[in-house]
Amino acid sequence: MKAKLLTVALGSILALNQGCNTSKDAGQAKKPLSLMVLEPGHFHAALVQKSMYDQVDSVVHVYASEGPDVQAYLEKIDKYNTRSEEPTSWHEEVYTGADYLDKMLEEKKGNVVVLAGNNQKKTDFIKKSVDAGLNVLADKPMAIDTDGFNLLKEAFGSAQKNNVLLYDIMTERYEITNTLQRELAEISEIFGELEKGTPQDPAVVKESVHHFFKYISGEPLVRPTWFFDTKQQGEGMVDVTSHLVDLVQWSCFPNEIIDYEKDIEMQSAKRIPTELTPSQFKMVTKSDTYPEFLQKDVKDSLLSVYANGEMTYSLKGVNARVAVYWKYQAPEGTGDTHYSIMKGSKANLIVRQGKEQNYKPVLYIESKSSADGYLKEVEESFKAIEAKYPGITLKKITKGWELVIPEKYDNGHEAHFAQVANKYMEYLKEGALPDWEVPNMISKYYTTTSALKMAMENK
Repeated sequence: MKAKLLTVALGSILALNQGCNTSKDAGQAKKPLSLMVLEPGHFHAALVQKSMYDQVDSVVHVYASEGPDVQAYLEKIDKYNTRSEEPTSWHEEVYTGADYLDKMLEEKKGNVVVLAGNNQKKTDFIKKSVDAGLNVLADKPMAIDTDGFNLLKEAFGSAQKNNVLLYDIMTERYEITNTLQRELAEISEIFGELEKGTPQDPAVVKESVHHFFKYISGEPLVRPTWFFDTKQQGEGMVDVTSHLVDLVQWSCFPNEIIDYEKDIEMQSAKRIPTELTPSQFKMVTKSDTYPEFLQKDVKDSLLSVYANGEMTYSLKGVNARVAVYWKYQAPEGTGDTHYSIMKGSKANLIVRQGKEQNYKPVLYIESKSSADGYLKEVEESFKAIEAKYPGITLKKITKGWELVIPEKYDNGHEAHFAQVANKYMEYLKEGALPDWEVPNMISKYYTTTSALKMAMENK
């Protein structure tokens, strides 16, 4: 069942378009969705536009303060437009000035606001956008502390009142091993029942390792200096952990509503810094010195960034552990890594991404029974997966099975942004999000911000 909402995007905008059959540029029928990109400061803003969308107008209205952030965004869009294979055809109409937010809200030249930038401002941007009757597609995290969480709750209430959709970009749902782990957990013949675990031995564990220096679209990523200020970017406890907390909810309780006041109990939380040298900071930011706002985190020339976070909590009685770690740069031939385990009564479902897996995520079914009847049951039940995902097969190993996944299903992290955007556009067309999405987004950010609060109190 879906909460019935009529979106501005495909309701009043479609009506408005009846009197305007052509777009400014191409002489084609104007498309129902039009993007407004607000203060793009993170490369994720550009990744949303790495592909074109059938229902989205090619003219994008950008509102931002002047500076390197918006320039970096525009340069990425230009590269997508001019690449040799499948070039995009975005036309960016840019307004820069100190009043960029007010200008966007006044002009309303689009109906979907894309937000990916400074997280200190993001929750306020979200609230003011939905208050103005605009749909919002926001990069994570949508809140970085308890004050932000409370404002975000108000934003969801305002979105419902104004018949618009507020949604965050959860790309990890589209990574094939995460998708299959969730689906296998729903096959009782293979997985059994999800165990409860204990705080010391959780039933669900999700960990990831990330790196400040990396390549995006084939080029070294230059991060803004504010990215290393946890007051602006948010601590690791509330940033990338939002993906992992989302996967715990999404995988353990698919399509179920989670009530954060009843279903979540925080158990422990810990924050840990990553230290960067001046030369490492310069390599990542192209800045020769630490800006004034980072001086509070500098000691003996080393910059301490609280980008690492660990938390344990229970969700509807299931004990879970989530942890995120950031390092400067991955060793040659490696990259970001992900580990995930879901413990069932018949088998554990484990994603590993280490040296043995050539640093590519691999999903395993590790059985708890060697009985012939169970082995046959797994192979028979897996036929449903094979039918849904042609080419995926089981490979018998000592402890169970490895899923052999053809490369066609591994489209890479950058491609997941288009998948999220397309799903969001489906919801806009339908006029509603699934009834569990909003309460579960609220529960997700309650979990991350509560963990940070606990960690700060325990320091």
